[in-house]
Parts: sequence; C-alpha cells; structure tokens
Amino acid sequence: MSDQLIADTPAVARPPVAPRHERRGLVLAVILTAQLMVVLDMSIVNVALPDMQTALGFSPTGLSWVLNAYSLAFGGLLLLGARTGDLLGRRPTFLVGITLFTLASLAGGFAADGTALIVSRAIQGIGAAFAAPATLSLLTTMFPEGRERTRALGLYTAVSVGGVSFGLVAGGILTELASWRWVMLVNVPIGIAVATMAWLAVPHTPRRHGRFDLGGAISSTLGVSGVVYGFVHAAGHGWSNPVTLVTIVGGIALLAAFVALERTAAEPITPLSLFNSRIRSGALLARMFLIAGAMGAFFFLTQYLQDVLGFSPIQAGLAFLPMTAGVFLASQSSSRFLIDRFGERAVMIVGAVLSLLSLLWLTRLDVGSGYGDVVVSLVLLGLGNGLAFVPLTSSALHDVAPHEAGAAAGLVNVAQQLGSALGLAGLVTVSGHASRALDLGPGLDAVRRAHETFLTGAHAAFEAASVTVVVTLVLVTFVVRREQEAADRG
Repeated sequence: MSDQLIADTPAVARPPVAPRHERRGLVLAVILTAQLMVVLDMSIVNVALPDMQTALGFSPTGLSWVLNAYSLAFGGLLLLGARTGDLLGRRPTFLVGITLFTLASLAGGFAADGTALIVSRAIQGIGAAFAAPATLSLLTTMFPEGRERTRALGLYTAVSVGGVSFGLVAGGILTELASWRWVMLVNVPIGIAVATMAWLAVPHTPRRHGRFDLGGAISSTLGVSGVVYGFVHAAGHGWSNPVTLVTIVGGIALLAAFVALERTAAEPITPLSLFNSRIRSGALLARMFLIAGAMGAFFFLTQYLQDVLGFSPIQAGLAFLPMTAGVFLASQSSSRFLIDRFGERAVMIVGAVLSLLSLLWLTRLDVGSGYGDVVVSLVLLGLGNGLAFVPLTSSALHDVAPHEAGAAAGLVNVAQQLGSALGLAGLVTVSGHASRALDLGPGLDAVRRAHETFLTGAHAAFEAASVTVVVTLVLVTFVVRREQEAADRG
C-alpha cells in the first residue's frame, strides 16, 4: 500500500482558522477534560492496585504491568501520535484517540482476567498517545501567543499537574465506595461527552500533502519504548540487570538512528529544527527534570501516609488536596498576572525554588512526624509546580509554526513521560540501596524496624529528587534566560 497521504489541500498547509470567540470556551473545555482523562489514568489506578490483585489473581510482577503497559504504549507512541495530528488533521486524530481510550476503558472495566486488563491498559495508552498531543497542539494553534495563550496554558497546567493528585483522591473514593472496576469505567461517560463536544465544536485543521515518515515512526516508537521499559525494569531489577542494560542501550541506539533518519526525511515525524531554539530545548529538559523530582514526592508520600501514618486509601487520596489547591492557585496567578508583571524567567525560577524547598522539607519526616509536616511540603510543591509549568509549557512551544504544533506538543509530552519514568526508576533504586545499607541493630520491634527502613530509603530518594530540581533551576536560570533575552531584544 502506498504511504502517500490522501489529502485535499495544497502542499503548503494554511494555518487553521481560529474559532469564533464564543466557541473557544467550549473548545477549551473539551481540551481540558480530555487532558484530565489522560492524566488521571496515570494515578487513579494506583490506589486500586491491591483490589485488582485480589480480584484477578495478579502476581506482584504481573501487577506492575497494570501501570507499565499504559506507560510504555503512551510514551512509545507519543511522537507518532503528535505527527499524525500535524499531517492528517488534529480534529480526527483527537477523536480517534479519545474513542480508542474510551472503548479500552470500557473493556478494562469488564476484564475477566489479568491479561485482559493489561491489554486494555495498553490500548488506553495508545489512545492517549494520539489524544494528548492533539489537545496541546489545538490549544497552541487556536490561542495566539501572548496573554490569551498564557491564560489557556494556566488552566492546562492546573489540569495536568493537579489531575495527578486528584486521581489519587478519585481512585480512593471509587475503590472504597464502589469497586476497582470503576477506576476504568468512570472514563466511559466522560469520554462519550468529550467526543461528542469535540465533534460539534472543534474546528477542522487542514491535512498536509506529503509522505509519511515510516522509518522515523518505527525507530522513535521502538526507541522511546525501549528507554521507558529499561527505566521501568530497573526499578524492580536494578540498573545492572542484563534486560535493563539491553533495553536502555538498544533504545538509545534506535533514537540515534531516528535522529539520523530525521535529517534526511522529506516529512520528518519530529522536525529537528524544533531543537534549534534554546528556549524550547532548555524548557523541555527543565520540564523533564522537574517531573523526575516531583515523582518522588507522589510515590513515597503515598506510602508514608498509608504505611507509617496509617491512613486509609481514601484518606491518603484526600491528603493530597492541598497540593491540588496550590497548583490551581499558582497556575492561575502565573498565567493571569505574574508572567505579565515579572516575566517568564522569574516565575520559573521561583517555581523551581519552591519545589526544591518542598523536597528538602520532606527529608525531615520521621516516625513522629504528623500530617502537618506533610501539608507544608504539599503546599510548597503545588505552588512551585503550578508556577513553573505554565512558563515551561509556553517556552517549549515558543515560536512554533502552526504546521509543527503537533510535533512540538508531542515533545512536551515525551519530556514529561521520560521524566516520570526516569524519576520513579532512579529514585526507587536510590531508596532501595539506602535501605539495604541500613544497620538498625537489635532492640526494635518489627513495625518500628519497617518504618525506619522505609524512611531511610525515602530520605535518600527525596535528596536525589532535590538534585533533579536543582538541575531544573540551573536550566531556567542560565539556558532559557539567555535565549529569551536575545529574543526579546530582537
């Protein structure tokens, strides 16, 4: 079959026509709801994992694939999904992604065994890989760069970051009051509503006439999947494990081949020109390291609340609400007046500093700490992430041509997915090494020994997470700054 795209527009795509002002609110609601679905699915399942294990007879290793299947499919296909929106039109790409995600959620909710659930999760990830870049690229092309886009990105950030903690709350409520199956089924009515609104309100974007980059699609998908799988595998088996090494090295080799292919491709799946700007490249790297640090807070705090403080799943989920509130407050303040008054660089720096202080505060937690100590960290983390992610997203999309908006949005999502995988795998490895090296001596009961062992590992992980946020701070202070100043002067 020919890989020539059937298109009904000239080779040079016209920029999409912006929707009427009265429709933008509805379209933005579609974008935000779809993004919330994708983000929620990364965290809402966590609290339900024990019930899934009991109901479907998962082994501990098999249970991890409920999370990993989604991450691998989502991370591996993001670049392909992003470029598909650029070439075939973002509206149909978005509709296909949301429909696939919704149908997979329905199948997962009625899964009769572990294999069926894992397959459903993988198909959810495929749908998300096509829907997520389309949401951000639609936002980019519909809202012009400046105050209007910044405010839309503020809401997008509140949903993207706050949705993770909201997913923990929703997962706890649904699991305790209904069933683990509802963490999957809840997506069905929402997905139907989003698809219907998108069909009615989202404007068409033109298709582009050109050849599909098959080599780039295969090498990027396998390369990103290999790297993500390697990081996921390292969390449970260590960095020296042969499978870990082979998949990471193989993934890196495929990504190197991908770069070589993109240099000569007529229609590259990811135009390398997107990396010419240090604003975009620096913002993508900063985002990846900031996400890597934040993952430590989510993963280890969830365990601390339940295993040390004795919270139930629903209490642990509700405990994260102060962070969600902080994200919403900070992202709205950032997008509505802080960036206008102080500039993107200053807001990014303050956000990174607050996130760093949050992680450093967590190194103080001990067996005698209470929820009050946790709240301080959660508020700081919410404010810091809420402030930083609005200008980081804006900078990652700085000066992107409309026909490359999908590819740029895909890179934003890839940076976030790699940061999440790298952060979780790396911090779990650091924690395990510190815990194994601990010598408590005699005299402690089993519960106190377990708590001290966990806290030793958690402290090491929080310290390592702090280092990743320091890297973010350096990037937004020195790398993004210089290019931004040059752009402003120009």
